[in-house]
Amino acid sequence: MDDFPLLRRELLIGAGLAPVALAAAAAPAAAQRDPADGAPSPDQLRRMQWWHEAKFGMFIHFGLYAAHQRHEWAMEYEAIPVSEYQKLTALYNPAPGSPRAWARLAKAAGMKYMVLTSKHHEGFCNWDTRLTNYNAMQFGPKRDVIAEYVAAARAEGLRVGFYYSLMDWHHPDGARCATDEAARRRFVDYTHGLIRELMTNYGKIDILWYDVSLPLDAAGWESEKMNQMVFALQPDIIVNNRNRLAGDFSTPEQRIVAQTGGRAWESCMTLNDSWGYQRADDNWKGARTVIRNLITCARDGGNYLLNIGPMPDGGIPPESARILTEVGAWMKTGGDTIYGADPCSVIRSAYSNFTCKGNTLFMHVHFWPGSDVSISGLQVKVLSAKLHKSGAPVTVTQDAFRTHLTGLPETAPDSPVTTIALECDGVPRQDTDFVRINKPRAGVGI
Repeated sequence: MDDFPLLRRELLIGAGLAPVALAAAAAPAAAQRDPADGAPSPDQLRRMQWWHEAKFGMFIHFGLYAAHQRHEWAMEYEAIPVSEYQKLTALYNPAPGSPRAWARLAKAAGMKYMVLTSKHHEGFCNWDTRLTNYNAMQFGPKRDVIAEYVAAARAEGLRVGFYYSLMDWHHPDGARCATDEAARRRFVDYTHGLIRELMTNYGKIDILWYDVSLPLDAAGWESEKMNQMVFALQPDIIVNNRNRLAGDFSTPEQRIVAQTGGRAWESCMTLNDSWGYQRADDNWKGARTVIRNLITCARDGGNYLLNIGPMPDGGIPPESARILTEVGAWMKTGGDTIYGADPCSVIRSAYSNFTCKGNTLFMHVHFWPGSDVSISGLQVKVLSAKLHKSGAPVTVTQDAFRTHLTGLPETAPDSPVTTIALECDGVPRQDTDFVRINKPRAGVGI
């Protein structure tokens, strides 16, 4: 296939290159939008208020790798020649209305925002760009997938985010920019131009999610200038930290790692082991695991961005739909324990997790032990307790060491997680060290 002029020039494979700082034009001075010390600025607090409330979003990895059906990194891991890989455009054909199905599933799952890959590492652009013909308007669906996605998200009342990979395995300067200043200049201009289009052509955008900054550093990418352009075009947007600047939030991947010092963060995860569609990957997370992860993120003050990888026709893999539908059923009554949750210091239990809102402690029991449950070292008085879904009262007894909830059903009343709401006389706190040190012990033997 000779229809891609970029491919008729030399392409160096660049995914394994170490970051290299090259001389870059000095960015114009501007107010610092992404402080690195963790303390949020007033502007960040304003822009991120909705995001902190939302807690739960859908990540969507969709590109030519969906047609290959082996993993989004297959082009690199399998060393597929670019001339061979680009033939996948003939198999990449999302049906009209596919983004609407994604958005409906996101809403049904209790998600509040979406982030779609505009360009992944493979270099194919999912929108009608003027900077390369390697795009969804010229090949594959021959429609602007980004425009359809934006309309679908807005129709469901969801916030709109764009993922953008800085690394590019297709562009001829994508690797040699690390060692060739003229190539760096061309590639950075190309990159900034694509981002400018995304920030200009689709109305208000809520999130820009950069990814993989190889092979350059922040100076090489001119990331300060990049962010200044983004904020000038989208003054309410939030950006992540993957263009080598601190951005507005951190992005632990496939793990939950709370940040310190008030730093905003979002854990991004796959539903199986692949971001893009891989037909043989059947290692699915169950709804219980998804809900537990979401609870942990909310408890620790972060967000949870959970991925689906649509099939080449844009369809949602059946297991993804099944899992997220089950999550959504729980979120219909459990969502108010997640949205806007406060960071919570109650964390220790063998069968439960916790979220907090004001003086209310929500005990989320994922392994139901039977007719009673307990919390160790709760440092506030529990005024009342009830099953969150049904409102049925729960009996509470409490001493300095144990909060004991009794009279519960022998089998879990809710699935896959049962939540108990405890109204306390102050912000819930836990000190299990106090219990370990001070709880009376017996003598040697019985």
